[in-house]
Amino acid sequence: MTILLLLIPISLLLIAIAGALFVWAVNNDQFEDLDRHGFDILDDSSGEDNS
Repeated sequence: MTILLLLIPISLLLIAIAGALFVWAVNNDQFEDLDRHGFDILDDSSGEDNS
Protein backbone atom coordinates (compact mmCIF):
# COMPACT_ATOMS: atom_id res chain seq x y z
CA MET A 1 0.00 0.00 0.00
CA THR A 2 2.89 2.36 0.60
CA ILE A 3 3.94 1.96 -3.03
CA LEU A 4 0.91 4.08 -3.93
CA LEU A 5 2.56 7.01 -2.18
CA LEU A 6 5.28 6.78 -4.82
CA LEU A 7 3.28 5.74 -7.88
CA ILE A 8 0.49 8.32 -7.66
CA PRO A 9 2.79 11.40 -7.67
CA ILE A 10 4.89 9.88 -10.46
CA SER A 11 1.80 9.23 -12.58
CA LEU A 12 0.48 12.75 -11.94
CA LEU A 13 3.84 14.17 -12.97
CA LEU A 14 3.83 12.15 -16.20
CA ILE A 15 0.28 13.29 -16.98
CA ALA A 16 1.29 16.91 -16.40
CA ILE A 17 4.31 16.53 -18.70
CA ALA A 18 2.17 14.92 -21.43
CA GLY A 19 -0.39 17.71 -21.12
CA ALA A 20 2.29 20.38 -21.32
CA LEU A 21 3.79 18.76 -24.42
CA PHE A 22 0.36 18.60 -26.05
CA VAL A 23 -0.31 22.27 -25.33
CA TRP A 24 3.14 23.17 -26.69
CA ALA A 25 2.47 21.20 -29.89
CA VAL A 26 -0.88 22.89 -30.43
CA ASN A 27 0.55 26.36 -29.81
CA ASN A 28 3.43 25.75 -32.24
CA ASP A 29 1.09 24.64 -35.07
CA GLN A 30 2.26 21.03 -35.06
CA PHE A 31 -1.25 19.87 -35.96
CA GLU A 32 -1.77 22.16 -38.95
CA ASP A 33 -2.19 20.61 -42.42
CA LEU A 34 -2.06 16.96 -41.40
CA ASP A 35 -3.28 15.74 -44.80
CA ARG A 36 -0.42 17.19 -46.84
CA HIS A 37 2.17 14.70 -45.61
CA GLY A 38 -0.05 11.81 -46.59
CA PHE A 39 -0.19 13.04 -50.18
CA ASP A 40 3.52 13.85 -50.47
CA ILE A 41 4.27 10.25 -51.42
CA LEU A 42 1.91 10.57 -54.39
CA ASP A 43 3.46 13.80 -55.67
CA ASP A 44 5.53 13.22 -58.84
CA SER A 45 6.70 16.80 -59.25
CA SER A 46 10.17 16.20 -57.81
CA GLY A 47 11.79 16.82 -61.21
CA GLU A 48 13.50 13.45 -61.46
CA ASP A 49 13.05 11.27 -64.53
CA ASN A 50 12.52 7.72 -63.30
CA SER A 51 11.95 6.11 -66.73
